[in-house]
Amino acid sequence: MFIQTEGTPNPATLKFLPGRDVVTGEPRDFRTPDAATISPLASALFDVPGVEGVFLGSDFISVTKDDAEWSHIKPAILGVIMEHFLSGKPVIAEGAAEVDTGDEFYEETDTETVEVIKELLATRVRPAVAMDGGDITFKGFREGTVYLHMQGACSGCPSSTATLKSGIENLLRHFVPGVEAVQQV
Repeated sequence: MFIQTEGTPNPATLKFLPGRDVVTGEPRDFRTPDAATISPLASALFDVPGVEGVFLGSDFISVTKDDAEWSHIKPAILGVIMEHFLSGKPVIAEGAAEVDTGDEFYEETDTETVEVIKELLATRVRPAVAMDGGDITFKGFREGTVYLHMQGACSGCPSSTATLKSGIENLLRHFVPGVEAVQQV
C-alpha cells in the first residue's frame, strides 16, 4: 500500500491520500480524542504524540499537529494509516451516529436564496476546499450574512479568512442577490 501526502495551506495540517475511499457520506472532523472514539482510525491517529486533529474526507485524511515537527510524527501517522487499512477494520464503527449537521438557521422567506447558496457551496466551493484537506458547511443566513463552518485543514488555517472574504464572499455576492457578507462560525 502506498500513501501519498500533500501539504495544505495550513502548515499545521498534512493531507494523507491512501488511494482508496476513506468515508462515504459527509466528512468527519475530530478535534479531540474523546470525539474520535467512533472511529478506530481517528482514535489510533490521536495516539500518535503531537496529533491534535483528524479530518476524514471521501478519499483523504487530514491530520493537524501541535508544535511537533512533521519529520518526527509523519512516519508514525503513515504507519497507523497503513496498519488500519490492512487490518480491514471499519473507518467509522458500525452503529455510529450519522454526522449531526446541527441546526441551520434562516427565515422561511429566504428558503430559495439558501438553496442557491447551498448549491454553489456544493458545486464550486467544497470541491476546492477538499483539495486543500478540509471542508466547509452551511450553518445559516440572516440579514444578508451567510454563516459557514470550516473544518479539517481549513479550521485554524492562516489563509481561511482570505478564503472566506476574497473567495467565497465574492462568489456568493456575485451569484446570489441579497448576500452581503460571509462569516465563519
